[in-house]
Order: sequence, then C-alpha cells, then structure tokens
Amino acid sequence: MTDPSTKAPDPLDIALGAAVRLRRRTVGLSQEALAEKCGVSFQQVQKYENGVNRISFSRLVLIARALGCRVTDLMDTLDEPESEDSQMQTIPQVLTPGATELLDVYESMPADARAALLALLRTIAPAPAVTDLKLPVL
Repeated sequence: MTDPSTKAPDPLDIALGAAVRLRRRTVGLSQEALAEKCGVSFQQVQKYENGVNRISFSRLVLIARALGCRVTDLMDTLDEPESEDSQMQTIPQVLTPGATELLDVYESMPADARAALLALLRTIAPAPAVTDLKLPVL
C-alpha cells in the first residue's frame, strides 16, 4: 500500500490550484484575505494553490464566490482535451517565481507593446532544447 504522505499531487489538482492563485492575484486578494472569506487558514489556501490538498466542491464554490467568479471560470481550462498536454506543461511555468507578476504586467500592456516585448524576448531567449520529441508509434 502506498503511503499517502509521499504521493505527488495530481496534475489536475495542481492546475486547479494554479487557476485559483492566478484569479486571486488578478483580483488583488492576498492568501490571508481569501482564507478569511472561505473560513480556512492561509496555510490551507497555500496547500490548495500548490495542489497539495484537494479542493472539495463546497470549498471550491466558496473560493469562487470570494474571487467574484463562477466555479466554471476556475475549471474551464481543465476540460479541454485537445490542450491537456500543453496545460500540464504550462502549469510548472506559471508556478515559476515571478511568472504571474509578468502575466499581470503583460495583460495591462497595449497590444503594440505586447508585440514589441514578445519580439524582444524571442531575440534574447535561448532556443528551447529539442529533447522531448514524440515519435509516432508504428
């Protein structure tokens, strides 16, 4: 039998937690404030956001209300089958320190500034390594 304390968080729990964190930061709410609105500790919010603890449906409803959105707004990216692999690759990127702050700033920029920033980043960023090629099964 597997020891539950050593089991890695489920990728879907991590994705949902990342969606909660992104929404919380977008609306400018601290973990402490969200925790107070939901009747849990800020440590519990941290665990939800990291996917360490699963969010029950009733708690998810409270979280959505506290964040001023619908439950489906937090879950809508989780059920797109064509992009599930790309989402699972993006989750660790969103959890990179500074990533959500960059997204916040990027979102507030005008379209022409976004295009210029992307062009600049493409010229200075190293090319991605080609190590994870998926070859077709014959």
